[in-house]
Amino acid sequence: MEKIQKTFSEIIASIQHNIIPLLTGFAVLFIGFYISGKLKDFIRNTVLSKSPNALRRVFISQIVGISVQLFTIVFALRVFGYRDLTTSLLAGAGVLTFVIGFAFKDIGENFLAGILLAFKSPFRINDLIETSGIIGYVVDLSIRDTRIKTLDGKDVFVPNGQIIKNPLFNYTLDGFLRYEFVIGLDYDSNIHNAIDVILEAVKTVEGVIHSHKIPTVTIDTFASSTINLKVMFWLDTFESTSKTYHSGIRTEVMKRVLDSLTSGGFNLPSDIIEIKQYNAKL
Repeated sequence: MEKIQKTFSEIIASIQHNIIPLLTGFAVLFIGFYISGKLKDFIRNTVLSKSPNALRRVFISQIVGISVQLFTIVFALRVFGYRDLTTSLLAGAGVLTFVIGFAFKDIGENFLAGILLAFKSPFRINDLIETSGIIGYVVDLSIRDTRIKTLDGKDVFVPNGQIIKNPLFNYTLDGFLRYEFVIGLDYDSNIHNAIDVILEAVKTVEGVIHSHKIPTVTIDTFASSTINLKVMFWLDTFESTSKTYHSGIRTEVMKRVLDSLTSGGFNLPSDIIEIKQYNAKL
């Protein structure tokens, strides 16, 4: 009984002795992480608010926030009384960095790639891009990956390293995006007149650029039963990057081209299939 009371007294004394460092350490963690969040928001919304690249603002604020959190954790460990541990960690930071870098090389690669993407700026938020066969709009850039919303509404998280190492197509960086479609005419059609009719129809659609980026019609192929014309026109992506908006304009262009050709007396035949029967009994 006496031994139990002595052990209990030692526990109480240990708690009383360490209660202040424990409470102080937890307070440091709470305050540090709170400051980290506020500082991250301040940098993103105030310091870098005038930056035209929203992805860069988000990325820099994330780096600052994580740095403050790591400093807070190290400082809290010293307050808890683990001075030797923190000193050893700081002294062996070089070796530790090498070991961690080797063990988590993919994470380190994506982190460095994220820095390159943030400062090189090959795309911005809402840009329509294609990488590794994935086509969609840029939603967010984090330390590890880039979030892309595909045209069918899926959210795809692409590792930053994969984007850096593979070709990247940005369809909306300069504000212009070209759409095209093919339409087939009868071989007896006056192609010159047909091209004029198509161009006039395309120019009447609101949203189609017809100044410095003019619509174009070319002969695409001589098919078995039609002469296929390729119709090409440009849209201003600074006005809208929405795929629905673009599809609506493309649909209206195709509709007016069809109506104009039909009313102009041009034939749009379907494929002609010839069926031959050999060794048929007479």
